[in-house]
Amino acid sequence: MIDEELKAGRKALCTVPGGLLLGPTGARLWADYVEAAPGFVGRFDFIHKVNIPLLFTITANGQAYNMETAKSDWYPSQLRLAYSDDRIGYEETKFITWEDCAVSCQTWTNRSDGELLLRAAVPSGFQVCGSAGLQGGFDIPFYSFDIDACIVGSEPSLLSDGLRLQPGETKTFIVAAALGIRSLDNNEALMSLASRFIRKPASLDETASGQQAAYQGWFDAAPRFKSNDPVLDKTWTYRWFLLRHNMADPRYGLLQHPLFYEGRSHKKDKRPFSKGGWEFSKLINLSVPLHLTDARWHHDPAASMGALRNMQETPADNGMYCCLTADERMHSFANYIGWAAYRLFLVHRNENAIMEALPGLKAQISSWQEVYGNERDGLMTEYWHTRTGKEYQPSYWYFHDYPRNPKDPETYTHVKRVDRTVYHYLNALGVARLCESTGDPESVKYLQLANRIKTDILEKMWDETTAFFYDLHDQTDEKALVKNIVGFYPAWADMLDDRHDGLAAHLLDPNEFATACPYPTVSADSVAYSKEGGWFGHFIKGRNGCMWNGPTWPYTNSIALDALARESKRRGYVYNEAFARGLREYSFLHFQNRDLDRPGLVEHYNSGTGEPLSDEQEYNHSYYIDLIVTHVAGLSVESDCLRLDPLDIGLDYFELDRVKAAGHEIRITYGKPGLSRYPNGIEAGYRLYLNGKAAFVSDRLAAATVPLEFMKEQRKGV
Repeated sequence: MIDEELKAGRKALCTVPGGLLLGPTGARLWADYVEAAPGFVGRFDFIHKVNIPLLFTITANGQAYNMETAKSDWYPSQLRLAYSDDRIGYEETKFITWEDCAVSCQTWTNRSDGELLLRAAVPSGFQVCGSAGLQGGFDIPFYSFDIDACIVGSEPSLLSDGLRLQPGETKTFIVAAALGIRSLDNNEALMSLASRFIRKPASLDETASGQQAAYQGWFDAAPRFKSNDPVLDKTWTYRWFLLRHNMADPRYGLLQHPLFYEGRSHKKDKRPFSKGGWEFSKLINLSVPLHLTDARWHHDPAASMGALRNMQETPADNGMYCCLTADERMHSFANYIGWAAYRLFLVHRNENAIMEALPGLKAQISSWQEVYGNERDGLMTEYWHTRTGKEYQPSYWYFHDYPRNPKDPETYTHVKRVDRTVYHYLNALGVARLCESTGDPESVKYLQLANRIKTDILEKMWDETTAFFYDLHDQTDEKALVKNIVGFYPAWADMLDDRHDGLAAHLLDPNEFATACPYPTVSADSVAYSKEGGWFGHFIKGRNGCMWNGPTWPYTNSIALDALARESKRRGYVYNEAFARGLREYSFLHFQNRDLDRPGLVEHYNSGTGEPLSDEQEYNHSYYIDLIVTHVAGLSVESDCLRLDPLDIGLDYFELDRVKAAGHEIRITYGKPGLSRYPNGIEAGYRLYLNGKAAFVSDRLAAATVPLEFMKEQRKGV
């Protein structure tokens, strides 16, 4: 059970004292935070950031009861609170369902000598609706939708003249609020939805277990990984929670299909009924490929396909995929969506979906060439340093000797970027292979384009003297000699040969990228390096601002580790130990103060100390699951085969189970030879099981290829 594996104690925002985090999220409704109070007091959002301060609460004798010292226990599916003093005893389980219901089950005991009157307090304007409920709403002036809500209670008197408890008396009740879009979700349907939770006698245990079972369903359709390393195991579990927590299905406006958000916008303004500033709770095309990289292993591709469909249906005029809110098509970021889509379709074979996606993916390539390309080579020029999602990478200011004011346009240079160009290469290669899979003759054109891009990256961006890949001046092709983290991207894209053997050494050097909290976004020996993210001592974007000149970001850690694993395989597994160390350090970023009982991932970290530099909890802009599947278990799905190529990272045993890919059920186990005993289901050696039958067995970790034709024959029993 996900709740048992990830349960924590008090889990709260650092920037909102007393702001407790809530694990479960609805298709449209979620909590930025809840206060330690009965019901739902805090900040609540719907589709996007809207900052509703109150859904409902319970007052005692006409007053809001101060429960700041309440004991809180966080679970992925729910939050549990408990409080007692000489007047009352109180317990509560609260959660938000996927159907956008905020549900609170409370038990109160009157420990005083006098009567205790409990009554629901709700937002102004709510009125009696039917015999057991209240109806009202929230006007949202900055979006095209307004919100309606219906509130019901298992004790109807709570919503009217109050529920009376005599001294020594204990009562349990449920209050539920269902939220929807005004004019689309009628009040009768909302009332019916909320009323489902009050049809049985109120029970804390039954309410909690019912929510646990409903929430667990999504995780039952995810692969399972276990090993002798609790850090890897728990990070694996937390990463699946991260995807579920950020999954949404607005079914409104420009977001008609399910998707994953980049985050829940915890660091945004908290003023009631405001949205202010950039928010992560929308479709951000920069992070979509990262979501797909991990989520493709889930048995249900709906949210992955939904993200593609949302972008396909509302592209820019030139066909480029863009960021989207329900109301607005926004700008576009650099991304590797074509490659991520190809890898998604390798796992979930659906030719109709490929045919649906191909025109839009082709348009990405042509639009990028039109906007960012040039006639001299296949490299991509970046004009705005924010558009690769890596603000203030120092190479844009290299040619003006890093001015103290980076916002002066006279000291800023457009550069041919390594990251955008590698993305362009991967997108072209992904589209070429998707064309091959459907018999589209344009596969040749895209493969030729990919080869040209690769050649230009290797010939122009590589510096043999320093053994690194650099951004280039957009007019002169002079190298901006700043070792940005993106210099490892060509290794991630499997472009390298023995001429580039010196590249990985930079990632392992403590004076460059192997800092105490690896891997910084700029080499630590750069004059522009700042481990906490300021620009030469000036925090131009605030302490928690997005700065890519030294902090460590999970986003690029996932790619750097992927690159290191691929380099290890290319060079005879020489970097296995370094990969193991890096993976473990990356795993610890997912736990506050390296405490496995306090899961939580944020945007970025001080690369010298590991201190979180953001309060954007449950941040979903990186990948991890795919690193375990591809490099620890060793599984890659190709168009015509399965490839096995695991790295030995020192594990005594592991099991990857419940994988469904290319129409087959896959299980991989490993038991280190010579152990006295192994966990149930694991034997000595490295084994691949297909559809319940052994398909490959080795006495040690080893590379292998299993053709898909063999898999088909095995399923038939041949």
